[in-house]
Amino acid sequence: MLARTLSIMRKEFLHIVRDPRTLAVMFLMPVIQLLLLGYTATTDVKHLPAAILDWDHTAASRELIDAYRASGYFDITHIVENDAELSRAMDHGDVRAGIIVPAGYERALAKGEKVKVAVVIDGSDPNVANTALAAAQGVGQAQSVEVMERVLGQRLEAAPGIEVHPRVWYNPSMESTNFMIPGLIGMILQMLAMMVTAMAIVREREQGTMEQLIVTPIRPIELIVGKVAPYVVISFWDLLMVLAVGVWWFGVPIHGSVSLLLWLSGLFLFTSLGFGILISTVSKTQQEAMMLTYFIMLPAIFLSGYIFPIEAMPPFLQQASKAIPLTYFLVIVRAIVLKGVGLEMLRGEVTALAVFGVVVMGLAAVRFRKRLE
Repeated sequence: MLARTLSIMRKEFLHIVRDPRTLAVMFLMPVIQLLLLGYTATTDVKHLPAAILDWDHTAASRELIDAYRASGYFDITHIVENDAELSRAMDHGDVRAGIIVPAGYERALAKGEKVKVAVVIDGSDPNVANTALAAAQGVGQAQSVEVMERVLGQRLEAAPGIEVHPRVWYNPSMESTNFMIPGLIGMILQMLAMMVTAMAIVREREQGTMEQLIVTPIRPIELIVGKVAPYVVISFWDLLMVLAVGVWWFGVPIHGSVSLLLWLSGLFLFTSLGFGILISTVSKTQQEAMMLTYFIMLPAIFLSGYIFPIEAMPPFLQQASKAIPLTYFLVIVRAIVLKGVGLEMLRGEVTALAVFGVVVMGLAAVRFRKRLE
């Protein structure tokens, strides 16, 4: 049995080595996806182009403008003279925000009066608008505190009141990259394992070599193991590459056990490979196998918590997310990478992945055996 399985594995490795397109998909695609999505799939928005409409033209107004510029969230790219110019810049998309300093700004501050500074934000992209809104309010509050301290002549920290000291665990810098990169590991692994496994088996059927294998003494289980094993090895290699790029290129810290992460990634790969085999049993062409892979991946991307928080979804979609293996693996990989937790804290997710793996691989094996018969 072992000799026949090793023969199938050797044959599959030769197919991979002799097909440059397959090599590119398995070795280059994960790294390219990680680099592209690692930079683009982020919610950290900085250096928004902004316009300044300063009706006051005083030292105090320039100080306020410098505070917005120094925040890092706004790049002052336009100085406009009136509302019409600001409107044109916003309409053309030249700027995403406009800061309007009213006339009499410095005089009002000197009298101890409240001054309303208007910030116009392009809300066509809500993610960018929310970041700009929070940044504008934060800069305004910080500048207001400085003005109050100058007027009162003392530090406000010495005044009575409530002082809150927030402390962020696991991701102190609040970098979205540290959250997105571990999620990319799960997404890339699932897509790669499903696609290459399904297409490899369907390719045998398209080329007519599957019938040649059927008439040999090879049993279905040996054929499955021999076909899948090379992709398991390659998937683990891709996992190590993605981890290396995430740590050394993007600076994502790994606080937990790498060996535990690899072991649980193998459990997740077991499920993904089962999906790949299952897809191959219902696909007649490689193109159809690819389309079915994307059909399964799209709900996983949107409902697993990779991009959108599950807690923000409607209740029925929260329940639907529980039927997606990627949901549990994302919890596992983020918990190990960011929190450094051990296996005892992940028993529920590991159990769910194990159940998915057994059920999916069992269905795939049954359908594959019937297809061969």
